[in-house]
This record gives sequence, C-alpha cells and structure tokens, in this order.
Amino acid sequence: MRMLAEFFPEFSAKLDEMDALYQEKRFIDEKTYQFICFALSIKARSKPCVLKHFKGALDAGATTQELAYILALVMREAAGADDCWTHDVIGDWREIIAGNVKCSCEK
Repeated sequence: MRMLAEFFPEFSAKLDEMDALYQEKRFIDEKTYQFICFALSIKARSKPCVLKHFKGALDAGATTQELAYILALVMREAAGADDCWTHDVIGDWREIIAGNVKCSCEK
C-alpha cells in the first residue's frame, strides 16, 4: 500500500473510506470481526494483517486458545479445498498419463 499511497493516493483514500464505512455499518461484534479478519489474513498470507488481527482479537476478548482454533480451522478448510480442487483438476489422471490431456500452457 505504500506505493499506492505515494503514486495513487486517491485509491488509498477510497480504501480508508471503505474502512470507515465498515466500522459504521458493522453488524457483528468486534471479536467476531477480528476472528474473520484473522482467518482471511492467514489465508492471504499477510504477516502484518495476521499480527494486527491476532492482537485485535486479543484486545476484543479472545483467548489464545480461540485463536489457535481459528488457525486450525483455516488450515483444515484450506486443505479440504485444495484437496477437492486438485482432485477435480487431475480427476482424469489415467488420461493424463496416457498423454491424452494437454495443458493449455504447453506450446
């Protein structure tokens, strides 16, 4: 975001406006909000956001045990999604081995 703030400050300002709108229109409590943001930050692999929302959840009353549960939940759901997606992609593995399936990335 630092580059955007420098070279496209109007976009950064709009993000700040969205943050303010989320705060104003929030229909969930702070702890739930922090849990969701923590989970999304893990999946997005954003270190600053993981740290921010880990601390934010603690400040909102979460326990480290609850945060460990959220971490485990994200890992499990990601593994399940990866498993399903991969099996969908290579479901015709016999055809791949036989050379009957070509990747669009091959030239």
